Amino acid sequence: MALNSSEFRKAMGAFATGVTIITVDLEGEVHGMTANAFTSVSLDPMLVLVCVDHSTRTHAHLHTKKRFGINVLCEDQRAISEYYARPERTHEHAEAEAGARFERTRHGTPVLQGALAYLECRLESVQEAGDHSIFIAEVEDVVLLDGDPLLFFRGRYRKVEAEVGN
Repeated sequence: MALNSSEFRKAMGAFATGVTIITVDLEGEVHGMTANAFTSVSLDPMLVLVCVDHSTRTHAHLHTKKRFGINVLCEDQRAISEYYARPERTHEHAEAEAGARFERTRHGTPVLQGALAYLECRLESVQEAGDHSIFIAEVEDVVLLDGDPLLFFRGRYRKVEAEVGN
């Protein structure tokens, strides 16, 4: 069997993930993108990574600002995920079209209201990897709320249905 990008994408879709919105402040405006290529890297120091396609505007913004937020979406924030996943999106319509409202940290980093978790990050390093960059960042602050996550599996949004028995 010859491997192609479609089959590779399907295989990666078999790995269920949470959904995040990467947020960055640029000249007082909130810019963001949906990302599910996100994970913890280290507990000491506290590091995370997010993979961002070179062609996105967020890629350039992360290089410029070096500070960003990672907002873990709760199950009722699908519209926000879909909004920030669109390549043609503009930040001006996020609240009207998707209900996205933001607060600011003391550093000015946008925090999505109602997100399940929020991590404020300072860029540590960038590793080029194919058509993406791996942004590794130190976590400087976290906010955690109660609720269930928005999940993504095989190209569709999902919710946590039931706990698996012991």
